[in-house]
Amino acid sequence: MSAIHIVRDYPHPQQKVWRAVTDPELVPLWTATGAGARPEGFATTVGTTFRFVAKPKPGWSGVVVCEVLEVREPSLLRYSWQDESGGEVTEVAYRLEPHGSGTTFTYDHTGFTGAGGFFMAKLLGAVRTKMLTKGLPAVLNDLDDQGNLRPASPLGPKRL
Repeated sequence: MSAIHIVRDYPHPQQKVWRAVTDPELVPLWTATGAGARPEGFATTVGTTFRFVAKPKPGWSGVVVCEVLEVREPSLLRYSWQDESGGEVTEVAYRLEPHGSGTTFTYDHTGFTGAGGFFMAKLLGAVRTKMLTKGLPAVLNDLDDQGNLRPASPLGPKRL
């Protein structure tokens, strides 16, 4: 079985990181460095089914169907992950732990099987690494202490 395992330390409090990775308005801001997926119908409630919707690409509709499996705010979010067209159901987990004055964020995506799963894990792993190395830190840096995007943030809505 193949898997993606990424660990990053962020110099931000656990609650702020939790908000950035679970707020449907903030998620697309850090996933923009990958496929730019936005969650539709997401809530941190076990049993919630939701979709990640990204820009379609040749051979991919851009939609992933998910179900929230476990939540322990602000330390764990676990959900299933399956391409809209079917295929194997895999599992994603976000684990957040206090680390000094910051947070250690562990991203695991498990359940990839066979040769196709190996290649999917490699492809998604590179994208997720970029999102967690570039995208998420940029969002965290632009959030105030309450976890709101600063008005002057270049990540916010574009103004005319």
